[in-house]
Amino acid sequence: MRFARFLLVCFFLSGAIVLAQQTATSGSFVLHKFARPIGSETYSIATDKDSYTLTSHFLFTDRGTKVPLETTFVAGTRDMAPRSFSAKGKPSRQAEMDDSVTVAGDTVSITRSGKSETQKADKSWFVVDGYSPVAMQEQMMRWWLKHGKPQEFTAYPSKATVRITPAGTLAIDGKATHGYTVSGLIWGQESLWMDDAQNLVALVSIDAEFDHFEAVREKYAKSLNLFIADAVKADLANLKKLSATARMAPSRRLAIVGATIEDSIAPPIQNGVILIEDGVIRAVGPKDQVTIPSDAKVLDATGKFAVPGLWDMHAHYEQVEWGPIYLAAGVTTVRDVGNEFEFIQTLHDELDRKQDPAIGPHLEFAGVIDGSGQLTIGVTIADTPEQAREWVDKYASAGARQIKIYSSVKPEIVKAITTEAHAKGMTVTGHIPEGMTAIQGIHLGMDQINHISYELQYSTRPIFGADGKPDRSKPAVLELEGARMKDLVSTLQAHHTVLDPTAALYESFSITVPLHEVEPGVDHLPPQLREALDSPPPTGDRAAIADARRKAIIATLRALHEAKVPIVAGTDQAIPGYSLHRELELYVEAGFTPQEAIQAATIEAARAVGVEKESGSLEAGKRGDVLLLNADPLADIHNTRKVWRTVAAGAVYDPAPLWQVVGFLP
Repeated sequence: MRFARFLLVCFFLSGAIVLAQQTATSGSFVLHKFARPIGSETYSIATDKDSYTLTSHFLFTDRGTKVPLETTFVAGTRDMAPRSFSAKGKPSRQAEMDDSVTVAGDTVSITRSGKSETQKADKSWFVVDGYSPVAMQEQMMRWWLKHGKPQEFTAYPSKATVRITPAGTLAIDGKATHGYTVSGLIWGQESLWMDDAQNLVALVSIDAEFDHFEAVREKYAKSLNLFIADAVKADLANLKKLSATARMAPSRRLAIVGATIEDSIAPPIQNGVILIEDGVIRAVGPKDQVTIPSDAKVLDATGKFAVPGLWDMHAHYEQVEWGPIYLAAGVTTVRDVGNEFEFIQTLHDELDRKQDPAIGPHLEFAGVIDGSGQLTIGVTIADTPEQAREWVDKYASAGARQIKIYSSVKPEIVKAITTEAHAKGMTVTGHIPEGMTAIQGIHLGMDQINHISYELQYSTRPIFGADGKPDRSKPAVLELEGARMKDLVSTLQAHHTVLDPTAALYESFSITVPLHEVEPGVDHLPPQLREALDSPPPTGDRAAIADARRKAIIATLRALHEAKVPIVAGTDQAIPGYSLHRELELYVEAGFTPQEAIQAATIEAARAVGVEKESGSLEAGKRGDVLLLNADPLADIHNTRKVWRTVAAGAVYDPAPLWQVVGFLP
């Protein structure tokens, strides 16, 4: 009898081992943004006969704004089949969430984003609603492992197709954690690790604002940096497999033959040849003047137009998926201006490998430094001169050529940062911190400024109400000839300050027509990105204010360009890949010639980083970065969008499969 009871217990445990693991504990995760602890999630699981209920309390504070999410999930004990799910609260600072799923037989009823529908459940499916709550990702992994690791399954309520791939084992304090790459749950990939008992140990993902997000079970919190670095390598390896068909078979020598060569610093060459050897340009000239080695691979570019590979001077390489996007858009170099230290250092090293590098553009980066305050982001904080010098030194050792100032740095710390950076041969870019002006930042040693908003503060004057405060319901008045604007321009000129306006980003906040009318790239976005980035245009008084703001952006750009202030092209994410082209189009609208606009994304960008001897033009001795276009960009700047092939350090890429591998329509 005792033996029979023992067999019964063993049978029960073997058939319901997941139940035993679920009912054993509750759990708690430390939530991070840019590796900075910003909140926590606690969850508990209760059982009742043949079902169990998970309740999660998720809360973080992002730059002064609370982001709470309450979730309840009910499923069958033995098979983990979902019965109901609800998530109410916020996925980010700007968005509300009130999603639910109920199940009756094989019918799934979904309420999401204010819309309800009922459908027959797919053959293989589970319930998990994006990156949060973390406890639901743990449930998803347990369900996936229990059900034979299906190759793909549907995640309700979003109806996304999710794929999970093993990604190796990471030892933490002598204990094995099992890594997995998850795609489809968010845009792109995320990484997570499970222990031997099927408990989720850590998650490296992005949040609903597409910023770095990490969650780590409390006992593993001190190992966050190891998880971040491991995630970069695993995600890059998986992405490289997916992108294999986009790259032409490599060759030591490549001859690009027949294109019209339109360099950033030289007259056009008809029927030209660009010879690249070991990733470096060896010769450029007319076809009858360049000898093509017999062992060179020939890329026939007859009828195409060749310009230097483009730079994006305001990148935030939040995910490895940006690599294929940049290359597909013709961007062969990016300057990242603010990222997690471990993430960007690992990514920089992986992209910079001479043998078998990861897929992506050449990466330069500016190490971000912030100060303590309500708007603080990340963990690279300097509140004393000593801390400032320590961070500058650490970034310099990691390969950064620049430092980026963020919004909460105090004036005396700005001075300490610029002094130390200049002593090490680095330059300083960034935001103008709260309470300071652009002129003050320049006088404290800043060499460059991100975003046109800091110049708009000089070129526009707000309308004040009776209470003496700016009336946000009325458009500001443009004052390009005012004393303040003249003072700014003369200061910029005297200090040779470089501006990175990110005008396309600000235009996206300021248009009064559907976004696709000015940025057709939005129609190519995967659903998760389009939902987040494509908002209806303003109407009524808000439309008038937005229209005035857009006109001020163009007028300010024009004034700065006419004053010969150096301007370089960057996006700050916006519409991934496409917004760099929109940036150049706005420059032409503001009075740049197409050649000058292209220079802002090639030779001027390289000069701003101090690598004009390595990049920025099609000259012998420079990196073999070439953008081949189907139409002439000097005739119409919109033609930079018509990418035929991207050549990065001599490697040739077809843009269509690159777009497709990250969920874009080519």
